[in-house]
Amino acid sequence: MDQRPEALEQTNSRWKNLFDWAEELVFAVVIIALVFTFLCRIITVDGTSMQPNYNHGDRVLVTGTAFGIEQGDVVVVTNVLEEPIIKRVIATEGQTVDIDRETKTVYVDGEAVDETAFGLSNHITDLPYASFEVLEFPQTVPEGCVFVLGDNRSVSEDSRYQRVGMIDRRNILGKAVLRLFPLNRIGLAN
Repeated sequence: MDQRPEALEQTNSRWKNLFDWAEELVFAVVIIALVFTFLCRIITVDGTSMQPNYNHGDRVLVTGTAFGIEQGDVVVVTNVLEEPIIKRVIATEGQTVDIDRETKTVYVDGEAVDETAFGLSNHITDLPYASFEVLEFPQTVPEGCVFVLGDNRSVSEDSRYQRVGMIDRRNILGKAVLRLFPLNRIGLAN
């Protein structure tokens, strides 16, 4: 069967366009996979330990730790409990944390933490009597670690408990930077 040169050239052009399109698609998928593997992730909040700021089912964009973790940041931690946990950094390495049982106040380096900056009331932290062993306070955060608390302290399993304790920075998946869902609460992480 003899094809005319114009028809053959048109067929080759279609195949070339198809291969070019496929190459672009594969390149885009690889870039997206690399970004979501190394730079950021979307996590779903599980539980109520970060209410009122984060509710069960919220979707949060989490960046890698390249930007540094500071006091007040919300982080996602792995390899501590069965599932990843989302908590707020209260103190970083070298700082001393104390919790006053009577006033329910958290102190870092002798100064009361102003929790209103996180959208919370002051004087909400208790050392609950639970089945988990509680750390003795004051505690100095070791090098390479952070001390974290949930915003909903009455139900949060966090650094107050020996089971969780001080969080090794290597176990921090990343820092919450943006709430993506629900859409009516979309915005920067707080």
